[in-house]
Order: sequence, then structure tokens, then C-alpha cells
Amino acid sequence: MTDRLADLSAAGVAVWLDDLSRVRLQSGSLDKMRREQHVVGVTTNPTIFAKALADADAYDDQLKDLAAQQVTVEEAVRLLTSYDVRWACDVMKPAYDASGGVDGRVSIEVDPRSAHLTDKTASEAKTLWWLVDRPNLYIKIPATQAGLPAITATLAAGISVNVTLIFSLERYRAVMDAFLAGLEQAKANGHDLTDIGSVASFFVSRVDTEIDKRLDKIGSDEAKALRGKAAVANAQLAYQAYAEVFSSDRWQALADAGAKPQRPLWASTGTKNPDYKDTIYVEELIAPGTVNTMPESVIKAFEDHGETRGDTVTGSYAAAQKVMDDVAAAGVDLTDVFRVLEDEGVEKFEASWAELLEDVKKSLSAAAKGSDSPSDAAK
Repeated sequence: MTDRLADLSAAGVAVWLDDLSRVRLQSGSLDKMRREQHVVGVTTNPTIFAKALADADAYDDQLKDLAAQQVTVEEAVRLLTSYDVRWACDVMKPAYDASGGVDGRVSIEVDPRSAHLTDKTASEAKTLWWLVDRPNLYIKIPATQAGLPAITATLAAGISVNVTLIFSLERYRAVMDAFLAGLEQAKANGHDLTDIGSVASFFVSRVDTEIDKRLDKIGSDEAKALRGKAAVANAQLAYQAYAEVFSSDRWQALADAGAKPQRPLWASTGTKNPDYKDTIYVEELIAPGTVNTMPESVIKAFEDHGETRGDTVTGSYAAAQKVMDDVAAAGVDLTDVFRVLEDEGVEKFEASWAELLEDVKKSLSAAAKGSDSPSDAAK
């Protein structure tokens, strides 16, 4: 029997799961995926946690304890989510050890309401780091303009970072610069660079969703022929930028001091358009030293019928650039596309965070009144 996920891993793509819940941890599902499906990392976000807490009774005992202590709603959210992430870090520790600290990582995100506040983001990153207290943790920080200096400051403190919500090449280059600056400061601060990890989460499917919508509105045959091509092309060009930066003298000086490169992580890899192959954002983005974080549905789809055709990225730069040039020539304002996607990304996570706070507030209230099932109040 063909082990398609093993083939994908052998091609240089680290398979990560874009999901986490107390139920998944209690059932042993995550550990099984690590052992049997080559899953070597986990990403979370406010939307994932909002769903996890709303759908399960697994949090009831902890909610009762927190209600008895009369903690604030925000404190309860942090304790609930950090508990899950700490547990997941322990589950993924064998992958962390086996890879020399490259994989086996689990991400937790700063409060998305702080996305445009540099100092608050940096201070929360430190708080989450000591709260979870695991070496294989990643703190997720959005790649907003205010997030960039927070990324540098967090890395400078010796804290590993997953940079999220990257859509454009311009912003991605700024992220890599923030990473290099952070490691340079960490080195100056006396931190061991071999302990610091980072990935840069470059979003994929949302790019097609937004650009396809604009191509449809333009309506020409040329525009329609470009549907479903921009997201992969954009990501392929991001890998080109990655290859350039991490072959530079500036990077080499850090590598010589033990630093690990900041790997590109393909995020938002579930297809939003049912007309597109469900594994397209995996198959077309296979390259050495990358991460692909997938919902379980995409992992299962690739396991069933995914194709690993070797490196599908590094030979594609000219064709990818032509796609992006053609999209712009058709009348799509790419600068506006990436601005809209970043704004929407932050807004979606803020909405999920608000939902999470509201659900936990109801659950704490129910627990305080002695309800048998606090989670029922959140449904």
C-alpha cells in the first residue's frame, strides 16, 4: 500500500495538523496521527479554539474549577487554551526530539485584538511562553505592520515564533527581515540560537478566493482563464524569496552561530472552491524545507489520493511570475487584494475571539450556578 504522506514528508514537506481540541487530546487522536500519519506539528488559531470549546463537554471540569476561583473570562480562556497547547506539546515532543527541534511544534496565538499594538503583542507573547512552558511551543504573531517589530522583540527574547497572516511577497520579505533582526538581537542578548525556531505562515487558498471573485467580476475570457492560479503562483514566488534570503551572507552568519532557518509554512490549504482538486494546495507546493499545515480532511484526502511529483516549486518561478503579471494586467489590484485579505484575516480572528470569550463567559456562569454541564450553556 502506498504511504502518500510518507512520500510527501520524504520530499521535504513537514505535515502539520491545523486543528486542536481537548477531545482530540483525550482520545489519543493527535498521538495516533503523529505515530501513523507522519504529523509532526500542530497549528491553532482563535477559530479552532472557539469551535473546540463550543462543541465539547471535555472542558466542564476545568470550567467548574475556574468558576469557583472567580477568574475573569479572559483569564479563563488563556488557561483553557494553554492547557490544551501544553498537552499537545507533550504529545508532539517525540517529533521535536527526533528532528532536533525543527518539528514537533505547537502554536498558540496572541490575542488578535492586539494585532495593531506592538508592545501589547510582544508582552503577551512572553506571557504565553512562560504560561505554556514548553520548549516546542510557537507563539503566533500576525504579520501586520505593528506585528513586525513585535516579532523581532519576541525572537530577541529567545522565544520561538510562528508568524501568521502573510499574504503578499512584500510583507513576507519584511517578515524575514524581522526574523533575521530578531535572531541577531537574540545572539547579542546571549541566547542560544539553536533553541529558537520560527515558521512564516503564508496563506494560500484565501488568495484564490479573493482574486477569483475579482476575475469573475471583470468577466473577460482572459480573466476567467486565470481563476484558481494566483494562490499557488504567489506561494511559489514566496519560496523563491525564501531561497534568496536564506542563501545570503547575513543569514549565513546566523547559521554559523547555530540558527535554524525560518521555514515557509503553507497555511489555509483547504480548498474553498469545490471545483478545485481538494489536494491542489499540497501537491503544487512541494519543496524542501517547507511546512504544510492542513485540516484533518485535507490530510485524509492526500493520504487517499494525493500525488507527490517531486519538487513542484523551484522550477516554476518564471511561470508563476507570468500568472501574477497576467492577473494584474487583467485589472486586478493586487495591492488592494492583499490589504483586504490581511484586514479580513485579523477581523475573522477577532470575531472568533469574541465568540470564544462569550462562550466561556456563559459556561463560567453556568458552572457558578452548579449546572451539570457548563458547555451546554455555550451552545
